[in-house]
Amino acid sequence: MGSRCALPIDAIPAPRPTRFRLALFGFGDFAFNLYWQSAMLFLLFYYTDALGLPVGVAATIFLAASVWDGIANFTAGLLADRHEPRGGLGRLLALGGVPLGLGFMLAYLPPLVPGYWGMAGIFAGHILFRTAYAFLNVPYLAMSARVSADSNDRAFVAGVRMLSGTLAAIVVALGTVPLGSGLLGVEVAADAYFGAAMLFALAGAAILALVGASYREADVPDRAAPVPVLTALRAIAANRAFVTLNLAMMAVIVAVTILNKSVLYYFKYFLHDEASGQLALASMSVVSAVSVPLWMLLRRRIGARGLWFLAAGLASAGLAAFALFDIHRAGVMQAYLMAMQAMIVGLNFVFWAMLPNTIEYGEQRTGLRVEGAVFGMAALLQRVAIGIATAIIGFGFDAAGYVANVEQSAATLTAMRLTIGAVPLAFLVFSCVMMALNPLARGAHAQIVKDLRR
Repeated sequence: MGSRCALPIDAIPAPRPTRFRLALFGFGDFAFNLYWQSAMLFLLFYYTDALGLPVGVAATIFLAASVWDGIANFTAGLLADRHEPRGGLGRLLALGGVPLGLGFMLAYLPPLVPGYWGMAGIFAGHILFRTAYAFLNVPYLAMSARVSADSNDRAFVAGVRMLSGTLAAIVVALGTVPLGSGLLGVEVAADAYFGAAMLFALAGAAILALVGASYREADVPDRAAPVPVLTALRAIAANRAFVTLNLAMMAVIVAVTILNKSVLYYFKYFLHDEASGQLALASMSVVSAVSVPLWMLLRRRIGARGLWFLAAGLASAGLAAFALFDIHRAGVMQAYLMAMQAMIVGLNFVFWAMLPNTIEYGEQRTGLRVEGAVFGMAALLQRVAIGIATAIIGFGFDAAGYVANVEQSAATLTAMRLTIGAVPLAFLVFSCVMMALNPLARGAHAQIVKDLRR
């Protein structure tokens, strides 16, 4: 990917890709989310309930893998900028699906030996999966800056990616146990995960092969000397569009993570209805699929930043109401969470639509084009935000006096509700401040692209 000089004055931009080609590229996220959603929804449960690992050991494995995941993502971004793979990124994507699928299967492989060596094998399988995922997913994200230089095309790709990821989440949530059980012929649900992992690995590798083989670069940057690591970091730090966008998104991730991780607690201790909490989580995925096209259409009318302020404002109003008033009925809480999810999807859509555009902004300001490092750093910052949110909810509930599996006092429930509502509200307000400082106003990116071509 490397640095890039401005295009000569007589350079002719490549024709814009068709919507079909853009949609096919965006569908690649279905494959990645078969892996990611499975790891997020089931892998920890698989460790404890299928393999019988102590919950502390399982959580430690997961935490260490998550830390490594952030490091691997950023490293993958730096390497992608310094070393163009032979045959291009499309060939990397087409061939990389096989080792990624194998790594995913290793993450669900039962231990081959008992005791500590078996646990070490489980940890190694998880690390291999996270590493393979990072070193293929980051280049795929960077490709979204090359599939088209047009901001509308990039927003369309972001929308297709989100729809594809949501569809994959539904497939994983509803199909893991029945598909794995049918393949292996087992009746115990916990024994079906490895079978599902094999099916998802096969499907994911096939999809990535198709996407990689059909990928064409619509705007190929000139190749120049690789950008040194420190130079790339300075370029990212000097990129106001990237910095403000990612600070805004980190704030949203903290808010969303606190809210999502509190769902089951609220239904269990406030409403005494755990089953409805699980139904609420499933309903939120369906809302995501329905709301993405609406946000895509609305963005064309009010622009990406305007969409952010609208979604964040509505979500902030919902959180303020939640912090002030109790919700005593499961159905009302489910409807509230579905409405909040629609706003959250809008914020995620804006982020992924704007992130590729920060590359040209940084190129214009610094003279350097760093693509992989941009997406790798964004992934690293998101992992940091998830860690911050997890710490906030843990310390917040502990300070409230929360004790697991007992009836909570009225004071504890009130403090927990404030943590769930007021803290995310503060982070959403901060996200709006950061977005107000973002220089990519409506039409700004199109002008930047024109300037670079001149």
